[in-house]
Amino acid sequence: MSTAASPESATPYGTLPPAAVPALRKPVSLPRLADMHARGEKITMLTAYDATFAAMADAAGVECLLVGDSVGMVCQGLPSTVGVTLDTMRYHTESVSRGVRRVQGTAWVIADLPFGSYQQSREQALASATVLMQAGAHMVKLEGGGWTADTVRFLVERGIPVCAHLGLTPQTVHALGGYRVQGRDEAAAALLRQHALELQDAGASMLVLEMVPAALAAALTQELARCATIGIGAGRGTAGQVLVLHDMLGIHLGKVPRFVRNFMAGSAGIAQALEAYVRAVKDGSFPDDSLHAW
Repeated sequence: MSTAASPESATPYGTLPPAAVPALRKPVSLPRLADMHARGEKITMLTAYDATFAAMADAAGVECLLVGDSVGMVCQGLPSTVGVTLDTMRYHTESVSRGVRRVQGTAWVIADLPFGSYQQSREQALASATVLMQAGAHMVKLEGGGWTADTVRFLVERGIPVCAHLGLTPQTVHALGGYRVQGRDEAAAALLRQHALELQDAGASMLVLEMVPAALAAALTQELARCATIGIGAGRGTAGQVLVLHDMLGIHLGKVPRFVRNFMAGSAGIAQALEAYVRAVKDGSFPDDSLHAW
């Protein structure tokens, strides 16, 4: 006996709600991300380190997958991201890229340039970015402001999309004195704003804001018309959100940041948790600004 076709979309990892279907059918691109930013549609991003989780996140409608150097802490057990090598990032970028192609092939893949792979010169940054782009990345990410603007411009002029990263920058955690909120006082906020504008002017298309005051992140989001801000511990006023995949699945080796939500709670499985994350970012119910009182 036949039944009416369901309005939901079946995938190898479960059934998706109708709202997620368009994201699966239209590949993510820089113009699409810019259009989402302009229209005020929230951008979803999660870290990914292997093919299987990348495929699941892609199937759930996550627009951007960040092959983060957080792989060093999450998968390798390192005390910080400083020990991650370019070869490690190449390997995991290849894995994530294969996973995306196995399912819908729609997600935008961003790969971190690891510590020591871009600080020496613009030419070193280009060589490192080339390795990651050839491994399957659509965009590379680097940390810090000031001197990085020149590097960003050099890469963008050569056809490499760049995501910048300000606020808490894990690669320089020792210089920052630990995992602390950045941009709290007026001078620090002014410097962060200056760096953000310089990075936008240099051609950065996205900017991760990590552990900065929610009011500052929201103000920067309004000011950076050509650069979509992606928050992590920066309140809900950014153009999108990112979390470490393992954190949002409730899998931890250490202390859980207070801004993280465990999306496995109340979910029947990983696929459902990923779908819940996408919905919560899209409808603005995540993050909870009451947890960002810094």
